[in-house]
Parts: sequence; C-alpha cells; structure tokens
Amino acid sequence: MDLLFYTFTFVVFIQSVYYGFIFSKFAFAKTKSPKQKNIAVSVIIYAKNDAEHLQKNLPFLIEQDYQDFEIILVNDTSNDDTLEVMEQFKAKFNRIKIVNVKPIEAFWGSKKYALTLGIKAASHDFLILTDPECNPASRFWIQEMSSHFSNTKHLVLGHTSFNKQKYNLFNKLVRFENLINAIQYLSFAKLGIPYKGVGKNLGYRKEMFFKANGFMNHMEIPSGEDALFVNQMANSKNTAICISKNSFTKSKAETSFINWINTKRGQVLTARHYKSKHRFLLSLFHLSQFLFWSLSIALLIFLFKWEIVVALIVLRIALQYISIGSSAKKLNETDLLILLPLLEIFLILSQLAIFITNLISKPRPWK
Repeated sequence: MDLLFYTFTFVVFIQSVYYGFIFSKFAFAKTKSPKQKNIAVSVIIYAKNDAEHLQKNLPFLIEQDYQDFEIILVNDTSNDDTLEVMEQFKAKFNRIKIVNVKPIEAFWGSKKYALTLGIKAASHDFLILTDPECNPASRFWIQEMSSHFSNTKHLVLGHTSFNKQKYNLFNKLVRFENLINAIQYLSFAKLGIPYKGVGKNLGYRKEMFFKANGFMNHMEIPSGEDALFVNQMANSKNTAICISKNSFTKSKAETSFINWINTKRGQVLTARHYKSKHRFLLSLFHLSQFLFWSLSIALLIFLFKWEIVVALIVLRIALQYISIGSSAKKLNETDLLILLPLLEIFLILSQLAIFITNLISKPRPWK
C-alpha cells in the first residue's frame, strides 16, 4: 500500500502541474482584441454530401461584416445536391467561387487532395477554414480571426462550440470532451507549444501551406489534415489564438454515441502521428488522470492514510475547478461545471474503451 500511496502522491503532483500551471496559461490569459486589419481573406469550406448544411449555414458566411473576402466552396464528388446548392448561392452572390473536384484514381476519396485544390484556387494569401455544418457565432467572425494575423503570426487557432441540449447527459459529455480538448490545445499554444488546430475554425497563410508542401508529409493518413498540418508547422513564434466570443463557430453536437466513439477513435489514430514531445505530454496527462481516480478509489477503500488522501483529492479537484471553471467561462460552457467529476469519469471510461477498441481493430477515418 505504501507504493500505491507514493504513486498516488506523484500522480497528484503531475495533475497539479497540468491544472495549476499548463492549463492556467489559457484559463487566466487576458482576451486581447488586436486592431482590425483590412486584409483580403479567402474562407474555404470543404463539402461532401453536405447540401442541407450548406443551405442552412452559407447565409451566415455571406452576411459577414467584412469588406474584402471570398468564399471557396469545394465539392468533393458529392452524390447529393451539394453542387446544385453551391451553384444556387453562386448565382446570387459574387463572393463565391466553386471548386468541383473530379474523381482521380490516385487520390480517390482524399479530402486532403480536394482541400488542396480549394486552397490553390484561393485568390488571397490569408485563409480561414470552417466546415459546412458550422456557422459563425457572429457577423464579426472573419474580422476577429483575421485581426490576429501579422507579420509574424501566420497561423490562428480558433474555437468551435457545440449546440446545447437541455436535460441531455450525452450532449454534456460531448461538449465536455470538446471543452477539455480546447483547453488542452489552446493552453499548450499559450505556453509556446502549439500542437493541433481544428478545421472547423482555423486560419493560416497560403504561403505557409505551400512552404509545408501542402499535406504531402501526411497524405497517406486518411484524416486529420488540420491537426497534422498545425502539428507540422506551428511554433511559439508563428501561432496566435483567437478566443473572443465573436470569433467562435458553432456546430451541431453528435447525438449518436457510436458515431461519436468512431470519430474519437479516428482522432486518437491521428494523434499517433504528432511530434514525440506532444504525444508524451498528452499521454502523461491522460495516464495521470486515469491513475488519479483509480488510486484514489483503491486507497479510500482500504482507508490507507485516508486523511492525507482526502486532502490530496480535494487539492487536485480544487485546482481543476479553478482552471476549468475560468476556461469554461471564456468558452461559454459554465453549465458543465456542476457535473465536472461525473463527466470526467465518464470521459475517462470512454477513452479507455476507445484505447482498447483501437488495439483490437483499426478505426475508420472520420470526415
């Protein structure tokens, strides 16, 4: 039991470093609003069988309060009315440019190939990417995101929130996972160790894309074009984060547990291709998180030095509430805090199931 206790003490120390230092970099960072820049921007949207989403969300993009921008719509061999919807909007709004991807045997079904064609078609150097199922939280989305570009900042990490559903525990779990994911990549970026971005709200320069030789370094990996590109190119000097509430995009939350698990499985597979230091830092967090709860329960069952164990549990949970609470306020997710321990345990169990499942079978790529 002594070994378990000392291991538990060390685990609490590791968790305290994450919540008390690393995640606090984002939690207590001041939200800066750089001076508005009137730079020309290309907004790029990849779509495959997304007619319904485009019909609903394109108006939010067209109505953006920004002077100089175009919208590049990439149709990747859709078999629904996606292309027709794109053409209907293009006929009414001259800001829209359509890239209709034809099937090519060597790149059949490759999102990265289709997205590359869209980037090449962009007229402007500054790019902002989002998805068809997303809509900007305000008319100032492009303005807010583009304001973070500068002579040194060539990559801008934004945030996407999921729509809330009252009295739905699974919706809270999905949103909690998204919150923790955002806290992680935004905190590491603030610390000067950016490791990923999310294509639902991401900006970078076209020049940077071609400097990286596009997606060629990871073209054989079916998914993860946004995360792997950022992991390859981002550093402490060229990356900015944009977290003003007007800069968010909003997306419908997954409602199927199976689909959500499959998506997470694909993301875990992509994360295996991160740089080694990023894999280590993320793995250490998840392992210490699992060990914290496992060892807490074991030590309390046997009442081994229970006074110290309880004190350490309270310390770690207090740091977690302070850190996540401040971050949740910035990201409009404060309703999750009341269920924080329960949601964390559910998430750990889900991650454990994903890890075991991935050992048994290879996950399918996610869109």
